[in-house]
Amino acid sequence: MARIEKLMEYETAGDPMTGLKWSRKTLRSIAQVLCLSGIQVSPNTVGRLLREMDYSLRVNRKMIASTSAPDRNEQMLHIAKLRKRFTRTGNPIVSVDTKKKELVGQFKNAGVTWSKSPLLVNDHDFRSTALGMAIPYGIYDPTANHGAVFVGMSHDTPEFAVESISRWWCAEGSRQYPEAQKLLILADGGGSNGPTCRLWKERIQADLCDRYGISVTVSHYPTGASKWNPVEHRLFSEISKKWAGRPLDSYSTILNYIRRTTTAQGLTVTACLIRKNYSTGIKVTDEQMKQLRIVKHATLPRWNYTLSPAKNVN
Repeated sequence: MARIEKLMEYETAGDPMTGLKWSRKTLRSIAQVLCLSGIQVSPNTVGRLLREMDYSLRVNRKMIASTSAPDRNEQMLHIAKLRKRFTRTGNPIVSVDTKKKELVGQFKNAGVTWSKSPLLVNDHDFRSTALGMAIPYGIYDPTANHGAVFVGMSHDTPEFAVESISRWWCAEGSRQYPEAQKLLILADGGGSNGPTCRLWKERIQADLCDRYGISVTVSHYPTGASKWNPVEHRLFSEISKKWAGRPLDSYSTILNYIRRTTTAQGLTVTACLIRKNYSTGIKVTDEQMKQLRIVKHATLPRWNYTLSPAKNVN
Protein backbone atom coordinates (compact mmCIF):
# COMPACT_ATOMS: atom_id res chain seq x y z
CA MET A 1 0.00 0.00 0.00
CA ALA A 2 2.79 2.43 0.92
CA ARG A 3 4.60 1.75 -2.35
CA ILE A 4 1.44 2.52 -4.35
CA GLU A 5 0.89 5.75 -2.39
CA LYS A 6 4.44 6.83 -3.27
CA LEU A 7 3.94 5.90 -6.92
CA MET A 8 0.68 7.90 -7.10
CA GLU A 9 2.16 11.03 -5.52
CA TYR A 10 2.54 12.87 -8.85
CA GLU A 11 -0.20 11.00 -10.75
CA THR A 12 -3.24 12.01 -8.71
CA ALA A 13 -5.99 14.52 -9.44
CA GLY A 14 -9.12 15.26 -7.47
CA ASP A 15 -12.31 17.27 -7.20
CA PRO A 16 -11.99 20.05 -4.58
CA MET A 17 -15.72 19.93 -3.83
CA THR A 18 -16.58 16.21 -3.72
CA GLY A 19 -13.23 14.78 -2.68
CA LEU A 20 -13.18 12.24 -5.53
CA LYS A 21 -9.67 11.21 -6.60
CA TRP A 22 -8.43 9.57 -9.78
CA SER A 23 -5.19 8.65 -11.54
CA ARG A 24 -3.92 9.19 -15.08
CA LYS A 25 -2.10 5.84 -14.94
CA THR A 26 -3.91 2.61 -15.86
CA LEU A 27 -4.06 -0.37 -13.50
CA ARG A 28 -1.82 -2.33 -15.86
CA SER A 29 0.86 0.39 -16.01
CA ILE A 30 0.87 0.70 -12.21
CA ALA A 31 1.23 -3.08 -11.87
CA GLN A 32 4.11 -3.08 -14.37
CA VAL A 33 6.00 -0.38 -12.46
CA LEU A 34 5.53 -2.27 -9.21
CA CYS A 35 6.73 -5.51 -10.80
CA LEU A 36 9.89 -3.75 -12.02
CA SER A 37 10.58 -2.71 -8.44
CA GLY A 38 10.23 -6.28 -7.19
CA ILE A 39 6.56 -6.35 -6.14
CA GLN A 40 4.57 -8.92 -8.08
CA VAL A 41 0.98 -7.77 -8.26
CA SER A 42 -1.89 -8.08 -10.73
CA PRO A 43 -3.92 -5.18 -12.19
CA ASN A 44 -6.99 -6.46 -10.32
CA THR A 45 -5.14 -6.24 -7.01
CA VAL A 46 -3.99 -2.72 -7.89
CA GLY A 47 -7.62 -1.77 -8.52
CA ARG A 48 -8.68 -3.16 -5.13
CA LEU A 49 -5.91 -1.25 -3.36
CA LEU A 50 -6.80 1.98 -5.14
CA ARG A 51 -10.42 1.63 -4.06
CA GLU A 52 -9.22 1.19 -0.47
CA MET A 53 -7.28 4.44 -0.94
CA ASP A 54 -10.52 6.22 -2.04
CA TYR A 55 -9.67 6.43 -5.74
CA SER A 56 -12.60 6.35 -8.15
CA LEU A 57 -13.28 5.25 -11.70
CA ARG A 58 -13.98 8.21 -13.97
CA VAL A 59 -16.21 8.55 -17.01
CA ASN A 60 -15.74 10.87 -19.99
CA ARG A 61 -17.09 14.39 -19.51
CA LYS A 62 -17.39 17.16 -22.10
CA MET A 63 -15.19 19.63 -20.21
CA ILE A 64 -12.15 20.12 -22.46
CA ALA A 65 -12.10 23.47 -24.23
CA SER A 66 -11.03 23.73 -27.84
CA THR A 67 -8.10 25.85 -26.64
CA SER A 68 -6.64 23.08 -24.45
CA ALA A 69 -2.91 23.58 -23.99
CA PRO A 70 -0.92 21.53 -26.53
CA ASP A 71 2.07 21.34 -24.15
CA ARG A 72 0.04 19.99 -21.25
CA ASN A 73 1.84 16.65 -20.89
CA GLU A 74 5.29 18.24 -21.17
CA GLN A 75 4.42 20.72 -18.43
CA MET A 76 3.06 18.01 -16.14
CA LEU A 77 6.31 16.07 -16.52
CA HIS A 78 8.32 19.23 -15.84
CA ILE A 79 6.35 19.89 -12.65
CA ALA A 80 7.02 16.33 -11.50
CA LYS A 81 10.76 16.81 -12.08
CA LEU A 82 10.78 20.08 -10.15
CA ARG A 83 8.94 18.48 -7.23
CA LYS A 84 11.42 15.61 -7.08
CA ARG A 85 14.38 18.01 -7.25
CA PHE A 86 13.11 20.26 -4.45
CA THR A 87 12.18 17.26 -2.30
CA ARG A 88 15.62 15.72 -2.79
CA THR A 89 17.40 18.94 -1.74
CA GLY A 90 15.12 19.56 1.25
CA ASN A 91 13.68 22.81 -0.10
CA PRO A 92 9.99 23.49 0.50
CA ILE A 93 7.17 23.06 -2.01
CA VAL A 94 3.76 24.67 -1.72
CA SER A 95 0.66 24.26 -3.83
CA VAL A 96 -1.54 27.37 -3.88
CA ASP A 97 -4.90 28.49 -5.17
CA THR A 98 -8.08 30.35 -4.26
CA LYS A 99 -10.97 28.15 -3.12
CA LYS A 100 -14.51 28.88 -4.25
CA LYS A 101 -15.78 32.15 -2.79
CA GLU A 102 -18.49 31.73 -0.15
CA LEU A 103 -21.37 33.98 0.89
CA VAL A 104 -21.29 34.50 4.65
CA GLY A 105 -24.73 34.14 6.20
CA GLN A 106 -27.64 31.77 6.61
CA PHE A 107 -27.34 30.36 3.10
CA LYS A 108 -27.74 26.83 1.76
CA ASN A 109 -24.47 24.90 1.64
CA ALA A 110 -24.28 21.78 -0.52
CA GLY A 111 -24.04 18.42 1.24
CA VAL A 112 -25.81 16.57 4.05
CA THR A 113 -25.26 16.34 7.78
CA TRP A 114 -26.69 14.36 10.69
CA SER A 115 -29.34 16.38 12.52
CA LYS A 116 -32.62 15.85 14.41
CA SER A 117 -34.26 18.54 12.30
CA PRO A 118 -33.37 20.28 9.03
CA LEU A 119 -31.26 23.41 9.24
CA LEU A 120 -33.27 26.40 8.02
CA VAL A 121 -31.57 28.71 5.54
CA ASN A 122 -32.55 31.65 3.33
CA ASP A 123 -34.73 30.74 0.36
CA HIS A 124 -32.55 32.85 -1.97
CA ASP A 125 -28.80 33.48 -2.10
CA PHE A 126 -28.84 37.24 -2.50
CA ARG A 127 -25.46 38.95 -2.13
CA SER A 128 -27.21 41.95 -0.58
CA THR A 129 -28.37 39.88 2.42
CA ALA A 130 -24.95 38.39 3.13
CA LEU A 131 -22.73 39.46 6.01
CA GLY A 132 -19.89 39.52 3.52
CA MET A 133 -17.86 37.40 1.16
CA ALA A 134 -15.27 34.84 2.25
CA ILE A 135 -12.33 34.33 -0.11
CA PRO A 136 -10.20 31.39 1.10
CA TYR A 137 -6.65 31.33 -0.30
CA GLY A 138 -5.04 27.97 0.37
CA ILE A 139 -1.37 27.09 0.77
CA TYR A 140 -0.67 23.36 0.98
CA ASP A 141 2.69 21.86 1.93
CA PRO A 142 2.71 18.27 0.59
CA THR A 143 5.91 17.38 2.47
CA ALA A 144 4.49 18.27 5.88
CA ASN A 145 0.89 17.44 4.87
CA HIS A 146 -0.12 20.80 6.28
CA GLY A 147 -2.40 23.51 4.95
CA ALA A 148 -2.74 27.19 5.75
CA VAL A 149 -5.83 29.09 4.64
CA PHE A 150 -6.06 32.87 4.62
CA VAL A 151 -9.66 34.06 4.38
CA GLY A 152 -9.98 37.41 2.65
CA MET A 153 -12.96 39.73 2.90
CA SER A 154 -12.57 42.05 -0.09
CA HIS A 155 -11.11 40.93 -3.45
CA ASP A 156 -9.12 37.99 -4.83
CA THR A 157 -6.12 39.91 -6.17
CA PRO A 158 -2.46 39.03 -6.82
CA GLU A 159 -1.54 41.24 -3.87
CA PHE A 160 -3.82 39.16 -1.61
CA ALA A 161 -2.41 35.90 -2.99
CA VAL A 162 1.26 36.81 -2.49
CA GLU A 163 0.65 38.41 0.90
CA SER A 164 -1.00 35.15 2.01
CA ILE A 165 2.09 33.19 0.92
CA SER A 166 4.34 35.75 2.62
CA ARG A 167 2.39 35.44 5.88
CA TRP A 168 2.65 31.66 5.67
CA TRP A 169 6.41 31.83 5.13
CA CYS A 170 6.91 34.23 8.04
CA ALA A 171 4.73 32.29 10.51
CA GLU A 172 5.23 28.68 9.42
CA GLY A 173 7.42 28.04 6.38
CA SER A 174 10.63 29.64 7.65
CA ARG A 175 10.31 27.72 10.90
CA GLN A 176 9.55 24.41 9.21
CA TYR A 177 12.46 24.90 6.79
CA PRO A 178 15.02 27.12 8.60
CA GLU A 179 17.85 26.27 6.18
CA ALA A 180 15.83 26.74 2.99
CA GLN A 181 17.06 29.22 0.40
CA LYS A 182 14.61 28.21 -2.32
CA LEU A 183 10.84 27.81 -2.54
CA LEU A 184 8.79 26.08 -5.24
CA ILE A 185 5.26 27.38 -5.80
CA LEU A 186 2.79 25.27 -7.80
CA ALA A 187 -0.04 27.48 -9.07
CA ASP A 188 -2.92 27.35 -11.50
CA GLY A 189 -2.80 28.86 -14.97
CA GLY A 190 -5.19 31.73 -14.26
CA GLY A 191 -6.80 33.89 -11.60
CA SER A 192 -4.89 35.97 -9.08
CA ASN A 193 -1.80 33.76 -9.41
CA GLY A 194 -1.81 33.37 -13.19
CA PRO A 195 1.39 33.35 -15.29
CA THR A 196 0.44 36.44 -17.30
CA CYS A 197 -0.28 38.58 -14.23
CA ARG A 198 2.44 41.19 -13.79
CA LEU A 199 1.41 42.12 -10.24
CA TRP A 200 1.74 38.47 -9.14
CA LYS A 201 5.39 38.43 -10.21
CA GLU A 202 6.15 41.92 -8.90
CA ARG A 203 4.74 41.06 -5.46
CA ILE A 204 6.69 37.77 -5.32
CA GLN A 205 9.86 39.76 -5.96
CA ALA A 206 9.09 42.33 -3.24
CA ASP A 207 7.19 40.34 -0.59
CA LEU A 208 9.07 37.04 -0.77
CA CYS A 209 12.42 37.29 -2.55
CA ASP A 210 13.57 40.70 -1.37
CA ARG A 211 11.93 40.59 2.06
CA TYR A 212 13.13 37.14 3.08
CA GLY A 213 16.15 36.61 0.83
CA ILE A 214 14.87 33.43 -0.84
CA SER A 215 14.67 32.41 -4.49
CA VAL A 216 11.16 31.51 -5.65
CA THR A 217 10.48 29.15 -8.54
CA VAL A 218 6.93 29.19 -9.90
CA SER A 219 5.45 26.47 -12.07
CA HIS A 220 1.92 26.80 -13.41
CA TYR A 221 -0.48 24.00 -14.26
CA PRO A 222 -1.77 24.20 -17.86
CA THR A 223 -5.24 25.34 -18.75
CA GLY A 224 -7.82 22.75 -17.71
CA ALA A 225 -5.40 20.91 -15.40
CA SER A 226 -6.13 22.67 -12.10
CA LYS A 227 -7.46 19.48 -10.50
CA TRP A 228 -3.93 18.05 -10.59
CA ASN A 229 -2.81 20.84 -8.28
CA PRO A 230 -2.38 19.14 -4.85
CA VAL A 231 -4.09 21.95 -2.94
CA GLU A 232 -7.34 21.03 -4.70
CA HIS A 233 -7.62 17.36 -3.69
CA ARG A 234 -5.41 17.34 -0.58
CA LEU A 235 -6.78 20.46 1.16
CA PHE A 236 -9.82 22.06 -0.46
CA SER A 237 -11.75 18.80 -0.84
CA GLU A 238 -11.26 18.00 2.86
CA ILE A 239 -12.49 21.47 3.89
CA SER A 240 -15.54 21.08 1.64
CA LYS A 241 -16.36 17.75 3.28
CA LYS A 242 -15.87 19.23 6.75
CA TRP A 243 -18.48 21.96 6.34
CA ALA A 244 -20.78 20.12 3.90
CA GLY A 245 -24.46 20.73 4.66
CA ARG A 246 -23.74 23.39 7.28
CA PRO A 247 -24.54 27.09 6.74
CA LEU A 248 -21.45 29.30 6.83
CA ASP A 249 -23.21 31.86 8.98
CA SER A 250 -20.18 33.83 10.17
CA TYR A 251 -16.46 34.27 9.56
CA SER A 252 -15.80 32.57 12.90
CA THR A 253 -17.77 29.52 11.73
CA ILE A 254 -15.72 29.36 8.52
CA LEU A 255 -12.42 29.63 10.39
CA ASN A 256 -13.44 26.98 12.93
CA TYR A 257 -14.40 24.46 10.24
CA ILE A 258 -11.13 25.04 8.40
CA ARG A 259 -9.04 24.66 11.57
CA ARG A 260 -10.86 21.44 12.51
CA THR A 261 -10.20 19.84 9.12
CA THR A 262 -8.09 16.71 9.55
CA THR A 263 -7.60 13.35 7.83
CA ALA A 264 -6.50 9.88 8.87
CA GLN A 265 -3.27 10.57 6.94
CA GLY A 266 -2.37 13.38 9.36
CA LEU A 267 -3.50 16.57 7.59
CA THR A 268 -3.48 19.66 9.80
CA VAL A 269 -4.75 23.10 8.84
CA THR A 270 -4.39 26.61 10.20
CA ALA A 271 -6.64 29.52 9.28
CA CYS A 272 -6.46 33.29 9.54
CA LEU A 273 -8.90 36.08 8.67
CA ILE A 274 -7.49 38.91 6.53
CA ARG A 275 -9.50 42.10 7.03
CA LYS A 276 -7.39 44.21 4.67
CA ASN A 277 -9.15 45.78 1.71
CA TYR A 278 -7.28 44.89 -1.49
CA SER A 279 -7.58 47.28 -4.42
CA THR A 280 -8.28 46.01 -7.91
CA GLY A 281 -6.84 47.25 -11.18
CA ILE A 282 -3.28 47.92 -9.94
CA LYS A 283 -0.96 48.25 -12.94
CA VAL A 284 2.71 47.26 -13.12
CA THR A 285 4.67 49.32 -15.64
CA ASP A 286 7.21 48.07 -18.17
CA GLU A 287 9.92 49.79 -16.16
CA GLN A 288 8.89 47.96 -13.00
CA MET A 289 8.97 44.65 -14.88
CA LYS A 290 12.53 45.37 -16.04
CA GLN A 291 13.58 45.65 -12.39
CA LEU A 292 12.50 42.09 -11.60
CA ARG A 293 15.27 39.54 -11.14
CA ILE A 294 13.39 36.91 -13.11
CA VAL A 295 14.78 34.06 -15.20
CA LYS A 296 12.46 32.08 -17.42
CA HIS A 297 13.12 28.36 -17.69
CA ALA A 298 14.19 26.74 -20.94
CA THR A 299 11.21 24.38 -20.66
CA LEU A 300 7.94 26.16 -21.44
CA PRO A 301 9.11 29.59 -20.16
CA ARG A 302 5.61 31.05 -20.14
CA TRP A 303 4.71 28.67 -17.29
CA ASN A 304 8.03 28.27 -15.48
CA TYR A 305 10.28 30.97 -14.04
CA THR A 306 12.46 31.78 -11.02
CA LEU A 307 12.73 35.08 -9.17
CA SER A 308 15.82 35.85 -7.05
CA PRO A 309 16.44 38.38 -4.26
CA ALA A 310 17.86 41.77 -5.19
CA LYS A 311 21.64 42.01 -4.76
CA ASN A 312 21.39 44.61 -2.00
CA VAL A 313 19.15 42.41 0.18
CA ASN A 314 20.94 41.25 3.33
